[in-house]
Amino acid sequence: MLINCVAYEDGRKLADIAVEDIGNWVHRPGCFVWVALRDTTDDELHRMQQQFGLHDLAVEDARHGHQRPKVEEYGDTIFVVMHLLGTESGEVEQGELAIFVGPNFVLSVRNRSQQSFLAVRERCEREPELLKHGAGFVFYALMDAAVDHYFPFLDDIETELDDIEGQIFERGAARWNIERLYALKRRAMMLRHAVAPLLEVAGKFHGGRVPAVCAQTQEYFRDVHDHLARINGAIDAIRDTIGTAIQVNLSMVTIEESETTKRLAAWAAIFAVSTALAGIWGMNFEHMPELKWAWGYPMALGAIATSAGLLFWRFRRAGWL
Repeated sequence: MLINCVAYEDGRKLADIAVEDIGNWVHRPGCFVWVALRDTTDDELHRMQQQFGLHDLAVEDARHGHQRPKVEEYGDTIFVVMHLLGTESGEVEQGELAIFVGPNFVLSVRNRSQQSFLAVRERCEREPELLKHGAGFVFYALMDAAVDHYFPFLDDIETELDDIEGQIFERGAARWNIERLYALKRRAMMLRHAVAPLLEVAGKFHGGRVPAVCAQTQEYFRDVHDHLARINGAIDAIRDTIGTAIQVNLSMVTIEESETTKRLAAWAAIFAVSTALAGIWGMNFEHMPELKWAWGYPMALGAIATSAGLLFWRFRRAGWL
């Protein structure tokens, strides 16, 4: 659906305009149009393609979605795809933002995401001296807002990882920790898939040859590139920490199983000695004087109890029990 469609000139908002009037405004000197769509339909995209002269391949990518983050140039128009990540009711939400940028227009298409970019428009309108840069600054503001949304997602991963590390040596928690670590690893990989491709192409907007629409805002895009580099470095550190934590937890599982095996072996040894002594007196040979001795039965029980007690003391001292 259409969220808003606004015309700007010289850093000032001129008017909210109808889609049918876009063609008139984009041909007005010094004016650019900013359109925002959410969960758009094929008909809406087709109308925007006609108004802005968008390339068929770019429109097809925006329509189908599920694209890898990328930047493509079609003449003087830039097409950018970014992933939007967030957490909604404990579930990871993965959406997509497609941005079309031309010399006199910006079209953003947000799909499968609850994140709002209304604050971006408010920010731009509060800074008319920057909005004078036109579509290039709006493009930067949208890209910067999308990247900034990665930081809370990253913070959630780091917070949960710290919580797991605090429980890593608690007895009986190893298997549960491993499940949580694998879930964290999956979330970290989702973030990496959103950041790493974007980091590769963000450098196109500052230094060297840059698209004409971004020429006056190169320093702002350099800041976005720095943020992406920070996030990418943090992801690498998280992946290393998760790998180490998984190995430690697997070691803890092995240690716990070894402790259980030692306990079982100790008790088996105690009962084996008791069984062996009981078996000797259970053979009932004729020439066993203790069988006819009045104290033979108590003596046998005492021998069994003493041997079991000695073994128990020895295993307890060795830490097996």
